[in-house]
Amino acid sequence: MPSPSGSSNPGEYDRAVSDPAPGLNAEQLGAYFALIEVSSLLQYAVDEHLRADGDLSFVQFQILARLVDAPEGRLRMTDLADGVVYSRSGLTYQAGLLDKRGLITRSPSPDDERSVMVTVTDTGRALVAQVLPGHVDRVHELLFAPMTGTDLAALSTVLERVRDHMRAVPPRSAKPRATRRR
Repeated sequence: MPSPSGSSNPGEYDRAVSDPAPGLNAEQLGAYFALIEVSSLLQYAVDEHLRADGDLSFVQFQILARLVDAPEGRLRMTDLADGVVYSRSGLTYQAGLLDKRGLITRSPSPDDERSVMVTVTDTGRALVAQVLPGHVDRVHELLFAPMTGTDLAALSTVLERVRDHMRAVPPRSAKPRATRRR
């Protein structure tokens, strides 16, 4: 019987699964999987809290929080998409949901009619203020409580360096839109 890889040699499949990925050593692979797992667990817990306390998804909270922190509570839609690392179409959908709830407004940019400005409303600000204390508690409890000050300093240094490296490429909004198949 062939293995899941299609090979008739079952040992070949077992070796392929147990061997580290080509180009990544065991330590790199372990760090990668730990980072992905921590990120997923934290995002799930935060999303669960935000839905319970404010009927917001994690992405919707990110949108509102970035707007609250922005000058005049406004950002261009493309800057918002780059900041929350979300697709343009996905952000448009999420912004529509927030707009329907009266948490944001959307309007043409005064500088570029092709661009859309997103502004947080007073209702949106109030909702962020409502969910923020529980959000901060959840993040502290899950992410920062098990760390020492030295751990936090090292993690911050490494993550900032990696983030800056990854952000050195042009933002997603600068890439051409995918062509649609007919």
